[in-house]
Amino acid sequence: MKVLLIYPPTKHEVTTNIPVFKEEDNGFYPPLGLMYVASYAKKNTDHQIEVLDTQVERMDYDQIEEEIKVRQPDLVGIQAMTFTMIDVILTAKLVKKVNKNIQVVVGGPHVNIYPYETINMTEVDYLVLGEGEIPFTELIQNLGDKTKLRQVKGLVFKDRKDIINTGPRDLLDDLDMLPFPDRHLVPYDRYYSVIAKHSPITTMMSSRGCPHKCLFCDRPHLGKRFRARSPKNVVEEIEHCVELGIKEIIFYDDTFSINKKRTLDFCREIIERGIDIDWSVRARVDTMDEDVLAMLKKAGCKRIHYGVEAGTAEILKVLKKGIKLDQVKKVFKMTKDAGISTLAYFMIGSPYETREQIMKTIDFAMKLGADFTFFSITTPFPATDLYRLGLEKKVLSHDYWKEFARHPKEDFVPELWQKNLSRDELVELWKYANKRFYLQPAYIFKSLLKIESWDELRRKVRIGLQIARM
Repeated sequence: MKVLLIYPPTKHEVTTNIPVFKEEDNGFYPPLGLMYVASYAKKNTDHQIEVLDTQVERMDYDQIEEEIKVRQPDLVGIQAMTFTMIDVILTAKLVKKVNKNIQVVVGGPHVNIYPYETINMTEVDYLVLGEGEIPFTELIQNLGDKTKLRQVKGLVFKDRKDIINTGPRDLLDDLDMLPFPDRHLVPYDRYYSVIAKHSPITTMMSSRGCPHKCLFCDRPHLGKRFRARSPKNVVEEIEHCVELGIKEIIFYDDTFSINKKRTLDFCREIIERGIDIDWSVRARVDTMDEDVLAMLKKAGCKRIHYGVEAGTAEILKVLKKGIKLDQVKKVFKMTKDAGISTLAYFMIGSPYETREQIMKTIDFAMKLGADFTFFSITTPFPATDLYRLGLEKKVLSHDYWKEFARHPKEDFVPELWQKNLSRDELVELWKYANKRFYLQPAYIFKSLLKIESWDELRRKVRIGLQIARM
């Protein structure tokens, strides 16, 4: 059997922000989840497994249709997030247009939140819930035998007029048992990021699950329980990336540094092996100290992404971040002193936030001295406590995400928390925050001094011009 896993386009991505940055300027990142699923299926079956990244290939729908015709798969798997569902369904329609007998399987965060809404779509035959490696592999091993499929945990499918949901599968405890993502399945030498110094880049995950309870976040397919790969296992994958000629790695862990001992052991493993590659991580300020930062720097960590979210204590408390502003300032200074660059995430328009508080957040971001700052408008996404709070307080009109899940429409625009400020006011504040941070002369001058290649200069100039035209 021939299996094709498709990373769909984002041509109809649901967004609340004005789409300022073109995709090719932000960069392209490999479809890590699909690569994990593909690698596990390749290792444990005799089926032919392929991956099509339509984004990095910059394919339109006519080209995707032609590619499906050329490859002639028996089964197509599609990765789905709620805000990409329009493109997911359009891709599934193309598959069925090429050959109605091709089985369509959908997995990812969206189907864990809305399994019945998704399986009821005409073009969808199967769903894979939770961590997809094992249930997807067992699905393709037993395809056609729905009696056996009823015994496979983590599947939803149609059986005549019935919808069968086999229930959630236990989370994987031993992540070392998973094979490395097979980067040969994608054009691994074509991925890059606007904030990276070098290319090609790749992404990795050294752990799964986040135990924190931020109001705005939910990862239904990976769970809340923190599970980590061994430092040796992760570093072996890094060595493999170095052999491929990859120049920079971006770790996608929700919080890389939850376990201090593991973080230090990981750094020692890189140092002892003499690996020379740039890499960056996501972390919380309450997991950092001078010892950890010194080891991260010595092991080659070039950048840390910190989720700050707000510049006032009141809104940090509302968002359940569990951090303090003095702590944020201290850790950003420590990180800078250690010689590691920083990226700070901030949100505006959170519950109960006033214009005055938003301005304080922007002021705080300006004073923090991060090398990059990412501003977003707080969006109540499905299955989050933020969304539930909005419905409970009647700030949100109705369960519109469920409605969208049933009938994805291109003109859909999710609601914001508009108790104190309107959508237009929030968008204007968002624009103001970006312009104020990125167009300050001192920041531009400092950024130009740090540029190491013409390609990096070209990408950053294009981003700068787009910000200036907001």
